[in-house]
Amino acid sequence: MKDHAKGFLSLVEDALKQIPEVDAYQIKERLDKGEKVNLIDVREDNEWNLGRIPTAIHLGKGIIERDIEAVVEDRSTQLILYCQGGFRSALAAESLNKMGYQNVCSMSGGFSAWVGNKFPISQ
Repeated sequence: MKDHAKGFLSLVEDALKQIPEVDAYQIKERLDKGEKVNLIDVREDNEWNLGRIPTAIHLGKGIIERDIEAVVEDRSTQLILYCQGGFRSALAAESLNKMGYQNVCSMSGGFSAWVGNKFPISQ
C-alpha cells in the first residue's frame, strides 16, 4: 500500500464508518450471474484510460458530485464506486450519500484488487 498522509487516511476512516464496502469477488460473482451492477470508476482520466472493470462508467472523483444526477436520477439505485485502492471511492461514496443517494458502496481494494485477482478488464 502506498504511504498516504495521516489526514487523508483519517478522512477515509471516517467515511468507512458510514459507507459499506463490497469486495472484488462479490462484484465478479454478481457480474458473472448477469446482474445489473452500477459500477462507477472514480479514478482520474489517465487511470481509466489504462484499463477498467467491464460495464463500469467513469465519473472521476473531481466531477462526480457535479455530474451524478444527470447519470443516475433515482437516489435509491445501488451504486458501487471504485478507485485504485478503495480510499478515494469511500470519500466519493460519502459525498453521494450526503447528496441523498441511499445505496452507495465502495469496493474495498479497488481496481488493484480486481487486477490482482486476474479478473477481466476493458481498455
